[in-house]
Amino acid sequence: MDNNLKKRWISLYVENQVGVLSKISGLFSGKSYNLDSLTVGTTEDPTISRMTIATVSDDETFEQIKKQLNRLVEVIKVIDFTDIFVRMKEILYIKVRKCTQEDKVELFQIAETFKARVIDYGKDSLLLEFVQTAAKNDAVIKLMKEEFKNIEVVRGGSVGIESISMMER
Repeated sequence: MDNNLKKRWISLYVENQVGVLSKISGLFSGKSYNLDSLTVGTTEDPTISRMTIATVSDDETFEQIKKQLNRLVEVIKVIDFTDIFVRMKEILYIKVRKCTQEDKVELFQIAETFKARVIDYGKDSLLLEFVQTAAKNDAVIKLMKEEFKNIEVVRGGSVGIESISMMER
């Protein structure tokens, strides 16, 4: 068995109906596959949803996951994003509480550096919104944990689409 564990990405087109999300997440939990991220939303066709799933697995396990997903009646198409050029972003909110004036200055500098937006502002708190790759969001979270003691983090899952040009995520 190949023990080459790495991050894998799958995009699924699925029927937009009750129970599909539960069935797909149940497939992962039933086989003890871990979902790192799962994002779902309707497409330009309201009868079809698109899911973006991130997991960490070896090659053999990942092939099994794809085969099992393809067997589900509600799954229209499975796309392996792992080794193709994709535009992929996730949303991240970080709320920083108990800020000093100096903290706020630093937070505005961080926002500018990481192309974030300050979307809410209070007397002693700030709410930042980041829309970037998961790796960049990981770096932001690490920095914020080191710099500020009172933070709240909320992440959405990544969404992706095949790139038109040969640019990477």
